Amino acid sequence: MKKLINAVENVVREQLQGMAAAHPELRVNIDPHFVCRKEIPQGKVAIVSGGGSGHEPMHGGFVGHGMLDGACPGEVFTSPTPDQMYECAKAVDRGAGVLFIVKNYTGDVMNFETAAELCHADGLKVQNILIDDDVAVKDSLYTAGRRGVGTTVLAEKIVGAAAEAGYDLDKCADLCRKVNQYGRSMGMALTPCTVPAAGKPTFELAENEIEIGIGIHGEPGTRRAAMKPVDELVQIMATAIIDDPAYTRTVRELDRASGQWVDKTLTDAPFAKGDKVIAFVNSMGGTPVSELYAVYRKLAEVCAARGISIVRNLIGPYITSLEMQGFSITLLKADDEILKFWDAKSITPGLRMG
Repeated sequence: MKKLINAVENVVREQLQGMAAAHPELRVNIDPHFVCRKEIPQGKVAIVSGGGSGHEPMHGGFVGHGMLDGACPGEVFTSPTPDQMYECAKAVDRGAGVLFIVKNYTGDVMNFETAAELCHADGLKVQNILIDDDVAVKDSLYTAGRRGVGTTVLAEKIVGAAAEAGYDLDKCADLCRKVNQYGRSMGMALTPCTVPAAGKPTFELAENEIEIGIGIHGEPGTRRAAMKPVDELVQIMATAIIDDPAYTRTVRELDRASGQWVDKTLTDAPFAKGDKVIAFVNSMGGTPVSELYAVYRKLAEVCAARGISIVRNLIGPYITSLEMQGFSITLLKADDEILKFWDAKSITPGLRMG
């Protein structure tokens, strides 16, 4: 294993210390770990997310104007703890409440729910919205239901801009829920990645093998195949996303009046001819941007052939899996509200737009 680290047990701490030195506009708290904006307007809804480290720039790299107000990094591929989320929420709350954007992984869901309960008991207005957009799996090693992947980045951009523009907590939650329901993703890997604490690859691949349907924590895919030209890979993945049928599941959201969790049944409509979309082509960490453009070339061709118009795009390494070679595709149906906030200004270490 070759990695630019010192002691394995200090990886996240030392990376956060480096982030603090590089970005004095951010507050980087070391105990417990969280990153937040120093300048947050009074009366603004605070947007907070988090998850295991190893996916950078998500989430800490998206803290700033027009995106997240706070982010909670866990150890590599390990959920942050409720006390991190709770302390981060208290640090960013400006009286209008806190929206937690939660990727659908069992540890993240459980810990963010506990944090929401702690916030509610303290009198902070809070809501949790789940991201579960991975069409590759229904259940997995880490989830009940679909995993939360690429749509997370788009939700943080769009909902963060809405909060900056003055949306209240309920409107931010409604928009985040809509973005999740409008987004679908799928990923693949040419190579595994190596978690520093493990010191060995998360799975094994022969030189001519690939994994289709991988997760962002180094999970193997839903099927292994022989290496194929990029056009064939994009055709397989884009088709799986576009042809994904209506998806129904039950999620839990907090009833703020009672402080109780209530079940909400959601159904995502499939893509249809005539849809406008934001297309996100993401590197899993080890794939160069030049190869992502080859992916986007074929993706645009597939979408056009299916009557789907790409009206905005994002291309680059934004939700990674350490040094894994591979890519993911996310398509997000885009209405006027979504496009308005996608085009709004964001100033963060990992994404600057507008």
